[in-house]
Amino acid sequence: MNDSTSDLLPPDQIERQARRAAELLSGLDRVLFGQEQLTRAVLVAVLARGHVLLEGLPGLGKTELVKGLAALSGLEWRRVQFTPDLLPGDITGGMVLEETPGGGRGFTFHPGPVFTQVLLADEINRASPKTQSALLEAMQERRVTVLGETRDLPAPFFVLATQNPIELEGTYPLPEAQLDRFLMKLDVRGVGSNTLERILIERPAGAPPDLAPAVSRSELDELFAVVDRIYLPRAVARWIARLVAATHPAGAEAPQAVREYVKYGSSPRGAISLARAVRAHALIAGRPNAGFDDVRVLARACLGHRLVLDYRAALDSVTRADVVDAVLAAVSELDEPLPEELAQR
Repeated sequence: MNDSTSDLLPPDQIERQARRAAELLSGLDRVLFGQEQLTRAVLVAVLARGHVLLEGLPGLGKTELVKGLAALSGLEWRRVQFTPDLLPGDITGGMVLEETPGGGRGFTFHPGPVFTQVLLADEINRASPKTQSALLEAMQERRVTVLGETRDLPAPFFVLATQNPIELEGTYPLPEAQLDRFLMKLDVRGVGSNTLERILIERPAGAPPDLAPAVSRSELDELFAVVDRIYLPRAVARWIARLVAATHPAGAEAPQAVREYVKYGSSPRGAISLARAVRAHALIAGRPNAGFDDVRVLARACLGHRLVLDYRAALDSVTRADVVDAVLAAVSELDEPLPEELAQR
């Protein structure tokens, strides 16, 4: 990696794309009142072209957030309500025997709802593991294989899945391999009385606002391209790598919380996801380069769901967020001490 700053994007280009991102963010904030951190994180994930798992109680606006995102970005979207009787073919589609124009019969592929740009997988943990696994190839490869034939999905393609954290009866927890495909896992929390009052006054019927696309398809592609060109300094990349290594109990810099409570740490995909996310976060902030602060803001969302905790964590009420915070506190930003003349300043 070349650590020269000569490849930084010009300020006018950063400013133009940051304005576009701000328009998207402003629209999302009109959909969900009082959830600025959540809407910013969702936009970061989308600009980084990653999937998002939203966990929260019913009625907090998760579905409306996804619908608003699709409307603002001008993308096609579909919703799948996951239930125990849902089959893999209900998601991917399948071959159907139909009559041909010549009077014969033949099999024709009918695409499922996964053939869209934004897929809302509602209550994903209610479907069987076999049905959940139908999304694995789609999420990683952006394609699906049915009866040995592979078909590409539309681009861009995002999965935004929801799950309820309290209704555990009749649910199937997502396996680690599938959790790892989500760039972020975000907790959707309730809002305060001031926000509730605003909802009651501005939306007496509860309906969200009508949204027009904030960006065109070409402008969205430009945003994606600029995110890829946001500069990631070697020191920041090195810190991300050391943070992920420290989530493993055998890691050289693993803190006591990891050694005591973690069975398996984050995969390399976690480091890649965090690096992609910090670039998008920097662009939204109007900066041409990612920094350490971007990593601190996004580490929980990008790494927490990738940790497999020991049973002792539940006994001691230690959460994945607690472990990630411990790693951030234990692993210094620079793996080498500053020169003495700089340290004394």
